[in-house]
Order: sequence, then structure tokens, then C-alpha cells
Amino acid sequence: MNAGPSGFHNAPVTKGIVLACGLASVLIGTQGGARALSLSYQKFVQKQQLWRLLTSPWVFSSTPEVLFGLYLVYFFRVFERQIGSNKYLFYVFFSTTTSTILEVAALAVIRDPTALTGIFLTPGPYGLIFASFVPFFFDIPISTRLKFLGARFSDKSFVYLAGLQLLLSSWTQSLVPGVCGLLAGLLYKSNILGIRKVKFPEGLASAATRLFTPLLSSNSTLPTTVRGAAPNGRLLEHRFAPSAPPVSAQSEVHITTLMAMGFDRSDALQALAAARNDVALATNLLLESQLR
Repeated sequence: MNAGPSGFHNAPVTKGIVLACGLASVLIGTQGGARALSLSYQKFVQKQQLWRLLTSPWVFSSTPEVLFGLYLVYFFRVFERQIGSNKYLFYVFFSTTTSTILEVAALAVIRDPTALTGIFLTPGPYGLIFASFVPFFFDIPISTRLKFLGARFSDKSFVYLAGLQLLLSSWTQSLVPGVCGLLAGLLYKSNILGIRKVKFPEGLASAATRLFTPLLSSNSTLPTTVRGAAPNGRLLEHRFAPSAPPVSAQSEVHITTLMAMGFDRSDALQALAAARNDVALATNLLLESQLR
């Protein structure tokens, strides 16, 4: 599976998360300060340290967690490209908030009154990361299969292995946030109360572009990243001329594959029509149009 064009093209919210979590983890987490920001029943409930709700989801506590965690956040930028930055920003808010609430509930259940410090949970954006595994499992198709030492793998297997490494990095302390993130992802997937249609105002999503573009170059522009549309729509319309033979029955699998790579659905349809439903040729046409 391909996560789409390299870099943070059409993914300003993901860019902000990667930079913020990366810098905070390097400055605080890997220096031993993450423990002071983690959630625990004694510190949160008994000492009323509510500020932990805001700090805990954004700092990894160790170098391996930083590497695997930021890789997964970066890889899942494909979902921001699919639904647009406005909806993705709300998805980040919903998955993080819901996961944090579930973590607090879990701490209340598994608390140990006899312990001096109590059980604490590993900090980091576990809610966002593991919530993203839900659409990754249900919505992203397998494009490549391989066999190694008698075992069968797909191109998605390596993403699952990275998630498993992160999930078990601190045993129970990381397992609980990971499971809470999966539950948050399932709630969003269920579309309860039409939650998947909710999006933040354009100003909030576009703020990520204005804030982080000077720190890390990107080809994305404000209007296209906010709408989640392909930046070269007009060029595509010109390149894929109407005279191209129409495809009698578009393959939904091919369309989903191209959208997973970050392309707009209408552009994917035009490219497949021009390529006579050849997904490889359609991908080349779309990539070439972006380079013009």
C-alpha cells in the first residue's frame, strides 16, 4: 500500500501534530519528564491535576515510542487527504478526547489504593494513532501480497507490526491507551449521531498551514488543504480530455486505491477513464500532472 505523495502534501494538520509531538517528546519525554505528564488515578482524581488531560496525549516517553509513534502519525496522513483537513482536525479532537475519557475510566477501575504512586499510563497520542487503525483496517485495500519463510504478508502487515510494537512498548501502561484509542476509532466509524459529518471551521484547520509551513516546506496551499481537494484539478481536466474513452464500469477498488494515495475522487475517475481502467497508468498520469 502507498500512503500517497511524499511529505506533508495536503496534510497540514498532520504536519502540526508531528512537529509538536516530536519537539515536545525530544525536549521533555526522552529526558525523563514524560512521567510527570502521564495520567494516573492518584494524581488526576485525588490531587485534581486536570491539566494532565491536555499534556498527556502529546508527549512520548521514550525514543522507540517517538520513532514508531511519529511514523504511524505520518503514515496515517492519508486520512487527512481523503476527508480534508477540517474534518480530520475534528477527528483528531474526537479520537483524542474520547480515548482520554476512556483512559480515566480505566484508571478508576484498575487503581491500586495500596500503591504509593499508583498505576500510570504511558503518555503520547495513542488515541489518535490507534483510532486510525480502524479505518486503516476497514477502508484501505491491500495492493500487494508477499510470502516470506512460508508466511503470507501484505503491504499492510508492516504498519500493523509498527502498531503492535507501540502497543506493547510498556505493556499494560501502553496497552490501555491503545485499546482506548481503538474503541474511540470504532465509535467514530459507527457514525453515531452523524459524527463523521462534523468538521471544524476553515480558520482552525488552515491555522496549521500558516503556523508550520515556515518550519517545514510543503507544496500544499491553503484553499486546497482546507477542502481536501487535489491541487491540480484544472490541469487534470485539461490533461484527461473529454475525448478519452469512458470506462463502462469503474472499479471501486481502483478508485479507493487512488483516493488512498491522496487523489481526489473526481480526478481518479478521469484518470481511470483516460487509462482505460489501468490503475498503474492512471497513477502515473495523476503523478505527472502534479509535477507540471
